Amino acid sequence: MKKIIYCLAILGTTMMSCNPNEDIYNELDAQASPIVGDAVYTLTDDDYDALSLNYGNFNSTEDAKDMIPALLSDIFPVWGLGSSALVSFNIYNPISTYDAEVYELSSAECNAITGQSYGNFSDSGHVYDYLDATYPSPTEGDFVSLRYDYYSGSVSTLTNGFSYENGNWKKFTGFTEDQYSAMGEGYPNFSSSDEADIKIPVALLDVYQFDPRSPGDVVLSMYELYMGSGVTKSFTAAYIFDGVAFHPYENEIVETVQFGHDGESWVPDNTIKYDLTSDDVALISSAFIDQYPGPADNVGYFESFDRRTSSSNYWSDSMLLEAFNVLLDDMDASAEEGQKYVLKFVVYTGATGNEIMSLIKTDGMWVVN
Repeated sequence: MKKIIYCLAILGTTMMSCNPNEDIYNELDAQASPIVGDAVYTLTDDDYDALSLNYGNFNSTEDAKDMIPALLSDIFPVWGLGSSALVSFNIYNPISTYDAEVYELSSAECNAITGQSYGNFSDSGHVYDYLDATYPSPTEGDFVSLRYDYYSGSVSTLTNGFSYENGNWKKFTGFTEDQYSAMGEGYPNFSSSDEADIKIPVALLDVYQFDPRSPGDVVLSMYELYMGSGVTKSFTAAYIFDGVAFHPYENEIVETVQFGHDGESWVPDNTIKYDLTSDDVALISSAFIDQYPGPADNVGYFESFDRRTSSSNYWSDSMLLEAFNVLLDDMDASAEEGQKYVLKFVVYTGATGNEIMSLIKTDGMWVVN
């Protein structure tokens, strides 16, 4: 507005040409050119409060996809078309826990299942055969804790829990006598749940030493407490791995969803932005050396795609699309239908620079998006 007043003042004294609308149009043009940004963001307690989620989590991923776009508009108000945000958030994902007194199978009960006279099970399916025979009509949520002898080179005593969920028995592996001993217990049980909470996360590192877990993995376990008067009770528990240690599972998992700005609003988006590497260029050069010997040799040597139409080493849009199909099939062979990529690559047009190509997997092929 100051510029307009200034122009009018000059017009009154010098008759200089000044178009006040030009500044307005320039300002509007600047506003219409979106700021493009990329963010990696984890929702905070304040964010959940702003969404009226007092428990600090979403009920489902779909709820998160519906609610987070409005939040992103508040957090990044000036970002526009082409922007992306990789957002992590909590999902309420309860895992049922159970408890029951331990039932110890007799030799006769084992023999009735195996048809032998050794008094133990010797196949992982035997215990499930026992469950089917003993509980022919289980109901959802039924839970039993069984102690039985098991032969695998030698006989050992196992105590495992089984819950009936969604039409099947789910196993909760209990600790062995040797494992309790390694945790400093004189008997194969804990004396309190507090003690179990401290020792089990440490013990699980050994349990999964040769079957490593990934960050975010939830594992199920079962432990025993001595209740007195000769009664031992089993309790199930879930633990989540953070990449270094196990922690008691709090019925939440962290999920991450990418959102993109379509020019009007934020929407869930699976676009992966990727910058080609020297190895990627070498792969393309090798794959196309027979089909396009000049361009393939040139890009392999200079690591830039020649985009000069007058050059014998010219890479056309269609040739680039062929090359990127080979690259993406190698990089992401299991990519699902509809997966999107934005590839950035080095080009030569008289000077080196960058170009991008947006692709989407359609009917098993990568096409320009």
